[in-house]
Amino acid sequence: MNRVQNFIDGQFVDGSEPDFENRFPATGEVVSAVSCAGQDEVDRAVRAAKKALTGPWGKMSVAERIALLRKLADGIQARFDEFLSAEIKDTGKPISIASHIDIPRGAANFNVFADQIATVSTETFQMATPDGNGALNYALRMPRGVIGVVCPWNLPLLLMTWKVAPALACGNTVVVKPSEETPTTATLLGEVMNAVGIPHGVYNVVHGFGGGSTGEFLTSHPDVDAITFTGETVTGEAIMAAASNGVRPVSLELGGKNPAVVFDDADIDATLEGLGRSCFANTGQVCLGTERVYVQRGIFDELVEKLGAKAKAYKFGDPFDKATGMGPLISAEHRRKVLGFYDKARADGATIVAGGGVPDVDGFPGGYWVEPTVWTGLSADSAVVTDEIFGPCTHLMPFDDEDEAVALANASPYGLAASIWTTNLTRAHRVAAQVDSGITWVNCWFLRDLRTPFGGSKRSGIGREGGIHSLEFYTELRNVCIKL
Repeated sequence: MNRVQNFIDGQFVDGSEPDFENRFPATGEVVSAVSCAGQDEVDRAVRAAKKALTGPWGKMSVAERIALLRKLADGIQARFDEFLSAEIKDTGKPISIASHIDIPRGAANFNVFADQIATVSTETFQMATPDGNGALNYALRMPRGVIGVVCPWNLPLLLMTWKVAPALACGNTVVVKPSEETPTTATLLGEVMNAVGIPHGVYNVVHGFGGGSTGEFLTSHPDVDAITFTGETVTGEAIMAAASNGVRPVSLELGGKNPAVVFDDADIDATLEGLGRSCFANTGQVCLGTERVYVQRGIFDELVEKLGAKAKAYKFGDPFDKATGMGPLISAEHRRKVLGFYDKARADGATIVAGGGVPDVDGFPGGYWVEPTVWTGLSADSAVVTDEIFGPCTHLMPFDDEDEAVALANASPYGLAASIWTTNLTRAHRVAAQVDSGITWVNCWFLRDLRTPFGGSKRSGIGREGGIHSLEFYTELRNVCIKL
């Protein structure tokens, strides 16, 4: 059996806590044992990261760091098949998704932030002084220090490098705690770090669980200078509480219950293509996914019928088969949660348009499969409509006018993402400005310019990532005042 170790100060090391199992979600079979880091290993990782700040890494120029970031991107691409296989075995997602999104975009993040740090500017001001000679003020962008990076399991490499790349670009060091469900690619990246010449201690990986385990040891460590986390809101609240000890900054991209608003002048074919992806892609395990669809009454029945047909058309099967369109959920525990919502919808009187159960997937009887599911007929206060499910499911509800649509879209404690479907450009601008959401797409979904601000409002998070916004989090601005 494969064994996944911690990566500390450039070395692969065992943890002091008992190993835990990593299972292939398509079969439920154990594919590796994972070494669990205890308090001692977390301490070692943080000390190594702190020491590296004043070593060769801290003395590098921006140009030298940029060159290493580009080598990291090339190093991942050179081992593309290894990263791809590891990601599929950890997540169970189809190769058609992982090969086009997870690995290439995970590698590309290093080039994106190499470009950003090469051109980022600061402020300079001249000021008058009583003696008439004046003074000059300028800002320096300094690294924050040791960054604790706590990662989710739905896009493990992509969302980890989305944080590690800008942190390193700014001259910080990192201690990464991957999800216990998806430990492998973060560890594999340690090999690439060594191969391209990243100094030891700059990138560290500790494996384990959350509360009372590795994650809590990391986020409560006094020598961690900032914490960034993507995941569900309850965990984000715990991390925010831990970060208050020492008044350390946090960047939190949390849960969502994202709406789509479809007006009766929408292009039906384009809307169905977009909704099919936003409701069911990655088996619904996307923080930006759509679990609430509000449809103007005149086209409601048509859209319900066609989205139901799309849900029924997905092909289950071997994640390594390019023909497979729908993978399993991440774990047995998560499947129990999602199926619990399926039962709740049934108990609340939902009309099940498609799905609602567990498919029989030939050759993969032990996998964590669920059917893509479409409901109608639930009240607005049903838990199925209000709570994040994180599965391949959505509920459709009709509306009559624009004001009602906006009110329904905003009737949530979350505010991560939304989509609007209309051919009326004036309406698109008007409604987009009123939706409480960190990102609103019009006639598209998951289209991302990585220079733009990304993050949630309300219970969906704090802070923004992307472009200069990431660099603002990973640096401290220091003002220098020169009397002339």
